[in-house]
Amino acid sequence: MTRDIDFAVPVLDTYLRDTLALGAAPLEVRRTEGGMSNPTYFLEKGDWQAVLRKQPGGVVMPSAHAIDREWRVLTALRGTDVPVPAPLHYCADRAVLGTPFYLMEKLDGRVFHAFATPGLPRAERTALYESMVATMAAIHRLDIAALGLADYGRPGNYFARQLKRWSQQWTAFRHGDDDNPALDQVVAWLAERVPVSELQTLCHGDFRIGNVMFHATEPRVIGVLDWELSTLGHPLVDVAFNSQAWRMAPDENGGLLGLPLAELGIPTEDDYLERYYALAGSTERMTTFHQVFAMFRGAVGSAGVAVRGEQGNGFLPDAARIGRQLARAYAQRGLALIDARGER
Repeated sequence: MTRDIDFAVPVLDTYLRDTLALGAAPLEVRRTEGGMSNPTYFLEKGDWQAVLRKQPGGVVMPSAHAIDREWRVLTALRGTDVPVPAPLHYCADRAVLGTPFYLMEKLDGRVFHAFATPGLPRAERTALYESMVATMAAIHRLDIAALGLADYGRPGNYFARQLKRWSQQWTAFRHGDDDNPALDQVVAWLAERVPVSELQTLCHGDFRIGNVMFHATEPRVIGVLDWELSTLGHPLVDVAFNSQAWRMAPDENGGLLGLPLAELGIPTEDDYLERYYALAGSTERMTTFHQVFAMFRGAVGSAGVAVRGEQGNGFLPDAARIGRQLARAYAQRGLALIDARGER
């Protein structure tokens, strides 16, 4: 077992032999790059390969890192217009690895952690963005009742519930009243402007370029990953989170701000949004509230990464620093949006 693996590999090996009859070939386990939330591992045992997703140790919030929900949505989406890895096996027994976990198909493709997708030809980059926005629209067009997901989210005003939930998490994550005062201002601004909308779809919750896998040689999405924040909600939450890239710098979660978009073959934010509206058949348009709300969630999520790092549960050695830095960056971007529109 190495520092990057938070469970006993021999125990998992025995479980796989006994439960899935995988034979006596040695089990090789490798932690994936990135992924500061639910730990993810590549498994190899002879010719067999899979990806393992589990909860981290020391989960801060009871509702966080919902591995069982990831498993459910992956199972429901198989065979739809939304490509996902095939779910293979779910284990709820914490005695095996210390937390619930599941196994899914290992896809052969490319994951880009920066929206600029360095190294790609211009035309391929343009097609890649078209595939990404088409995939997001496909998620929001799904018939949730037909997929058995009608109860996948709670009833009531989505934004009011989400604001309450994420505000409670920020209260748990913060380091005193002087920790990220910009985020406190964002929370207060949002609380006074919660919109009412009956629009409801399946939402991924963290739809960014690092959570989609593209074909190994073609600019098309072959798998949407990391569904831990998925729920039934307002689709513009996904859209706002995805389009944050145009308002974040390259060193802020791989954003696009300040880059020569036309030269790179990347659409403007307005063109990207219009393409989404057309593909999704959207009847509502994104507002400052949706954009600021996405920055708020990014800030709180990053604060959670910092807390796990401080507890020793972060994958990266400097997870605590990175998390706090990103939380402040998201909060400042949220305030900048408010000020730019003269809405404070």
